[in-house]
Amino acid sequence: MRFNPWIMIFVGGLFEAVWATTMNMSDGFTDLFWTPVTFGISLISVWFLYQGFRMGLPVGSSYAAWTGCGTVLSTVFGLVFYDQLLSGLQVLFLAILIGGILLLQYVDDPSRKTKEEKENRSE
Repeated sequence: MRFNPWIMIFVGGLFEAVWATTMNMSDGFTDLFWTPVTFGISLISVWFLYQGFRMGLPVGSSYAAWTGCGTVLSTVFGLVFYDQLLSGLQVLFLAILIGGILLLQYVDDPSRKTKEEKENRSE
């Protein structure tokens, strides 16, 4: 069984949300603890994005899903850690974003394309 490359994109998006949170904690990159932590986590996030590319995912869709995951998870972190509130419209647009991320995975699934190519060749 082949490892799903979209998991790499999701994990990278998770680290992107952590990166955004630690950047807030770095106090404008002046805190001597949180500033290097922020840079380290951002490199980890980009590494996971790159792994998705290496596994055959298209750059545009991968990047869109990576930033989308980071956006949604950063919003969740804001709700949990900073008591931020969301309006009904914000919830609606985040739901649309999540739907778009899931649909990108379906449309750009390399195994699905391979099956379709095999079916087209046999016709």
